[in-house]
Amino acid sequence: MNLSIIILAAGQGTRMRSDLPKVLHPLGGRPLLAHVLDTARSLDHATLHVVIGHGAEHVREVFPDAGVNWVMQDRQLGTGHAVAQVMPAIPDTDTVLVMYGDVPLITRATLEPLCHVAAQGFVGVLTAEPANPAGYGRILHHADGSISGIVEEKDATAAQHEIREINTGFLAAPAAKLRSWVESLDNNNAQGEFYLTDVIARAVSDGVSVRGICTERLEEVLGINDRLQLAVQERAFQQRQAHACLQAGVTLVDPARFDLRGSLDAGQDVVIDVNCVLEGQIRVGHRVHIGPNVVLRNATIGDDVCILANCVIEDAVIGNAVRIGPFARLRPETRLADNTHVGNFVEIKKSDVAEGSKINHLSYIGDTSIGRNVNIGAGTITCNYDGASKHRTVIGDDVFIGSDTQLVAPVEVKDGATIGAGSTITRDAPAGELTLSRAPQETRQGWKRPVKKK
Repeated sequence: MNLSIIILAAGQGTRMRSDLPKVLHPLGGRPLLAHVLDTARSLDHATLHVVIGHGAEHVREVFPDAGVNWVMQDRQLGTGHAVAQVMPAIPDTDTVLVMYGDVPLITRATLEPLCHVAAQGFVGVLTAEPANPAGYGRILHHADGSISGIVEEKDATAAQHEIREINTGFLAAPAAKLRSWVESLDNNNAQGEFYLTDVIARAVSDGVSVRGICTERLEEVLGINDRLQLAVQERAFQQRQAHACLQAGVTLVDPARFDLRGSLDAGQDVVIDVNCVLEGQIRVGHRVHIGPNVVLRNATIGDDVCILANCVIEDAVIGNAVRIGPFARLRPETRLADNTHVGNFVEIKKSDVAEGSKINHLSYIGDTSIGRNVNIGAGTITCNYDGASKHRTVIGDDVFIGSDTQLVAPVEVKDGATIGAGSTITRDAPAGELTLSRAPQETRQGWKRPVKKK
């Protein structure tokens, strides 16, 4: 079976109240359309056609290598009109599946039965029975239970409003038959649009059986039209992500307070506390504990690592048996070797920290190479930016940096050196020696502190 998938993604999404095309709004850190494309690609022997309209160029820019046939719908005249724009590119021998760019949680398992029905020459319609069917087209049946048609809510009678079974919009049909039905559509309805749902009545009129497949997974078929619906689907998506993590052996202290906006490859006995956000590609080794309110973005973390509360780690590589935080920030191109410690209110950027070194308090380390078994005292700053260019600091093995030190790059502190507290180092510090720079301490006897006049 050759499958042609039509994804309808031309709508403006006025209820989103945004300049961003609706299908580009993020869910789980990725555009809505990205989730739909992933599911469409998972179906066998599929060719993808995406109908775009509002913000078309922006949509194409976001998906430059999508490998789809982009089809322009200049005027949004309804779903039937949108499908009609694609039909000239689809062979009569194909099976056609219609999907939606703003329905991101649909799965392959739900769509495959529709495709099998259509491959047998019938029409497959995906239906559902929500507790509140308001806003959806209703499924109409013959006396024998077969589907006779679909009526849009705005065109429905009072009796038809009481019907609970709704049309989700997902439809599959043989291409040749669908082509003739779409060509015969008219816009004689309350909206003045060409409804794809009217295809059902035409199929019945031609004696083609229309078979409804009712899904119980309502979250999969709910479209997104406003910010509230987007928020509801975000939580449904994160519940799915959390369930997958738990099944893979990750301990989530509270699955309802966990966001995975990318992928997580985790070892055994990993514990993730509440309100953590994981973005991009995250790799975590064995026996890792991630404290509450931690943000990880494109990070690789070794075994036996402890990340304490309120840390932000982005595009960094962490070795084994490392302790980080609380309130630490590791910026891009940070690499921590095994058995290193980074403490509270420490920020590191574009730096390498070798095995056994410690930066425990209130420091900024940028564009720096730190050797083995180095101790960086509280309040240390590498002054790496002169207003025009970044410069590098090199710190050798077994160095001790006293508190409140400024290292003005480019500068090198050689192996075994000690830097006295409160120093500003502007020249290389020799190996094995004490280097310091301080103004002489002075006491002015008899000095009186000014006092405000009453």
